[in-house]
Amino acid sequence: MSRAAVAAAGLAGLALLSLTIGVGDFDAFDLTSDRASQRLLWVSRLPRTLAVLLTGASMATAGVIMQVIARNRFVEPTTAGTGQGAALGLLAVTLFAPATPLFLRMAAASLAALASTAVFLVIVRRLPPTQPLLVPLVGLVYGGVLGAAETFIAYQADLLQYLAVWLNGEFSGVLAGRYELLWVSGAVAALAYLVADRFTIASLGRDASLGLGLNYRRIVGLGLAMVAIITALVVVTVGMIPFVGLVVPNLVSRVMGDNLRRTLPWVALTGAGLVLVCDILGRLIRYPYEIPVGTVFGVVGSVLFLYLLLHEPRRAA
Repeated sequence: MSRAAVAAAGLAGLALLSLTIGVGDFDAFDLTSDRASQRLLWVSRLPRTLAVLLTGASMATAGVIMQVIARNRFVEPTTAGTGQGAALGLLAVTLFAPATPLFLRMAAASLAALASTAVFLVIVRRLPPTQPLLVPLVGLVYGGVLGAAETFIAYQADLLQYLAVWLNGEFSGVLAGRYELLWVSGAVAALAYLVADRFTIASLGRDASLGLGLNYRRIVGLGLAMVAIITALVVVTVGMIPFVGLVVPNLVSRVMGDNLRRTLPWVALTGAGLVLVCDILGRLIRYPYEIPVGTVFGVVGSVLFLYLLLHEPRRAA
């Protein structure tokens, strides 16, 4: 049995386990359940599980695209101001046009995320290439500045509770009809696979890309748009989840190398699986209460990040 089949089977098993966990008494394996149980499955449990899988896969994919664009393995949307920019766009729409439809809120968040990410890239281009750890440090400071501005504006407008929801990812409020935008983020992540070879070339740098006939500026712009759309959709729907786009691509890269055509499916699969595990843990640790998945993954992700920093990489052949 191949590794891909084993991984897919493991993810399917986790998804089935997720369907069975909750306060409501429900047996996911009983096809003769009453109408209330069937409603619980289709309205709450299944949408939540699908939302977790889509979020993990798309955020991990956005992370690897961000690392290719910035040419630095220590960046991701939540450490480069992308998530904070999306939240700032949502905050602006909530303040000035509270009746705006959800699609337009998503568009505003995507534009704000795109702008904030572009500013971050302009800043890091001026950093010395011999100091790669400066990039995430600058990203944290930049994101902190944006976060401070958001907090100040939200405090003045009495919107701190809304901001807290956007900045701390959790799936307890996911129901049928409230998560479907995440399918768009999944589609954008799938689109990345179609241009994976171009992203691999772009990771070599501007001069090498131009020498190989690649339109470097167009690919960077496409990558920025993908990262902004995925991040904005996740923030709008479930909030920000840290470390997914940072640790997952690095873990996969250490095992399988840097060929995105080969590694992107594994990045998506690993991201979906890790987020699903953390969501299950968040529901079980203080059952029947929940710990937000952003908090659980923050702990797990920090441990994995320390492991990545303290252990030498072993490249695939």
